[in-house]
Order: sequence, then C-alpha cells, then structure tokens
Amino acid sequence: MSRIGRRPVRIVSGVELNIEEEKVTVKGPKGEMAIEKPRNILVEVKDGFVFVKPNEVTNLIKPTWGLVRSRINSAIIGVSEGFKKTLKLVGLGYRVTKKGEGITLAIGFSHPVDFAATEGIKFEVDGNDTVMVSGVDKEKVGLISAQIRAVRPPEPYKGKGIMFLGEKIRRKAGKSGKVGAGVTGGAVGGAGGAKK
Repeated sequence: MSRIGRRPVRIVSGVELNIEEEKVTVKGPKGEMAIEKPRNILVEVKDGFVFVKPNEVTNLIKPTWGLVRSRINSAIIGVSEGFKKTLKLVGLGYRVTKKGEGITLAIGFSHPVDFAATEGIKFEVDGNDTVMVSGVDKEKVGLISAQIRAVRPPEPYKGKGIMFLGEKIRRKAGKSGKVGAGVTGGAVGGAGGAKK
C-alpha cells in the first residue's frame, strides 16, 4: 500500500468537500480548490476524515494514490489557514512597492520589474524591503514566490538579492580572500519561506 495514500486526512471545522467522479472540490473560509483525480481512485468522507483508496492496488497506481491524498490534505490546509511565503530584498536602493493588486520591484536594473495580480494570489508589502505572497494553493504560492526570487537571486559575495525569510546564503570569498558571515533572513536579509 502507499504509505502516504492510506493515511486518512482530518477535515477541519469550516471545510466542506464535494466529491465527483474525477474531481474533489474543497471549500473553506479562505477560498475554494478543485483537485482532479482519476476514476480508479476513490475518495470518501467518514467520521470527519477523508479516505483515499484505489479500486485496485498496483505499483503503477501507488504514486497517484499518494499524490491525490497529498493534494487533498494541502487543499484543506489552504482553504482553512492559507499558505504564505515571505521574501526580503537585500541591497542598497532595493525596494518593493504595491501597484494596484500587484507589486513593483526596484532591484538595480535600469527598469522596475512588475508582478501583476494573479488569480488566487495575494501580495502584501511590509516596509519597502519585504513582500508576502499568500493564497490557498500551496504549489501556486511556491511558484510565484520562486519567480520573484529568480528576478535577482542572492549572490554569494555580498549577499545581495531577493531571498526567502530565513534562507541561509553560502558566502564565498571575495578578492580580499575574506569570507563574510552567512546571510540569513532576519538580520541582513532573509530567506526561508513560510509555509504554512
């Protein structure tokens, strides 16, 4: 059996599931998500838990079984609590500002970089060097956050760039031969994403 797939998922208060033949819709206070599933994966609700199981257990179905279960679990967390990642801009003159529902990054290029509003994603700005990306879809929050970081990844010499809150940057020696202390999110700039 799939070790992940066979674990029941607890349904938290305020969350509802609508199960169809090829789709499971999860609704909660933060929003709604739809998870596609193959017909040979069965989903049922019993005593406050979601049970996922295949019609027939085979080696081919095990990865899909576990994936459907994981996505339902993430959807329940997403629509009830939400997911969030926090990024820090580290560098002289680097800043982030809100632009409507999107954001604008000034990070040393000759032009600002805009991120437009995306369905299901919310941008929040704290000060001028911190941006929070949140939403109900864990994968989408992670993808948008990674795209923002990729605009100016932290470089290893001075630690400048965009990084996740709590992220540790491995520093390299400059021409002087001295290696600076590692940069982490909080002090000089941060990294580490938040989950939720």
